[in-house]
Amino acid sequence: MPVSSALVLNATYEPLGVVPSLRALVLILSEKAELVHATGRQIHSARQVWPEPSVVRLERYVKVPYPAQVAVNRRTVFARDGHSCQYCGATAENIDHVIPRSRGGLHVWDNVVAACRRCNSHKENRLPDEAGMTLRRQPARPRARIWLVAATGNLRADWEPYLVSASSRSA
Repeated sequence: MPVSSALVLNATYEPLGVVPSLRALVLILSEKAELVHATGRQIHSARQVWPEPSVVRLERYVKVPYPAQVAVNRRTVFARDGHSCQYCGATAENIDHVIPRSRGGLHVWDNVVAACRRCNSHKENRLPDEAGMTLRRQPARPRARIWLVAATGNLRADWEPYLVSASSRSA
C-alpha cells in the first residue's frame, strides 16, 4: 500500500500539519485524536482492520507558538499561482523574479511569480513594463495554509473544507 498522508486539525479545527496515515492512526488508537474523515481504504494488522485516516482532529487544543512560515520555492509559488503564468495565463514551467535579482530584486513572495517559458524568456533581465508585459495579479505572501498543499503536492478534495475555512478566518 502506498504511503498516504492525513491532515491533522487542532481541537478547534484549525489545520496544524500533515502526517503519514499510519501516524494518524496511532493518534486515534492512543485516544489523542478522533477520526474526522477516512480515505475509503483500510489499514490491516494481523487481527484488526481500521479505516485509513485522511483527516483527524486532536482531542486537546495545542497552542501553536508561531505561525508556519511558507518557504518561497517552485512548488509553493506554483501552488499559490494555480500553476498558471502570471503574465499570459498559460501553464507555468518556471518561476520569475518580477524585479530581476541582478537588479536588486529579492527572492521573496512579493517578487516571485509562476511563468511560462515563453514569457520568462521574453522578459529576460527586465522589469515587466520594460518588456511590455503586465502581471495578471500582484504577487503576495499567501494568506491561506498553502504549506499544506506544498507538503503533499496538491489540494485533496477531502481536506478542502478545513483549509477553506482556515483561509477565510485568516483573511
